[in-house]
Amino acid sequence: MKKHDFILIGIILAAAILIFAALHFIPKNGEYVQIEVDRKIVETLPLSEDTTYRIETENGSNLLVIKDGFAEVTEADCPDKICVRHGKISKSGEAIICLPHKVVVSIISASSENEIDAEV
Repeated sequence: MKKHDFILIGIILAAAILIFAALHFIPKNGEYVQIEVDRKIVETLPLSEDTTYRIETENGSNLLVIKDGFAEVTEADCPDKICVRHGKISKSGEAIICLPHKVVVSIISASSENEIDAEV
């Protein structure tokens, strides 16, 4: 084997590693927004449809806005408003959490919707 053969093998190997990393490690955009209140799923909304959803709990309320493939909490009557400052989410596995209201807004994909991660 010559020097150029090793260079070609190295380039092909590097390209294969990059393609593998892109397919397996880069998060994919989710398809649904799942809303949980006190660990119970109350609503699942498509991320592709622009909508506004008020999340009412016994501890207060949050306003969820889904627009242009992103979800964000724009209003909350909790004291710290960390959920409002969190910003937009769109990737599968991302979540916005409001601890005072016991609300979790998470992005899921169609394949993860029926999977059981753990039972409590």
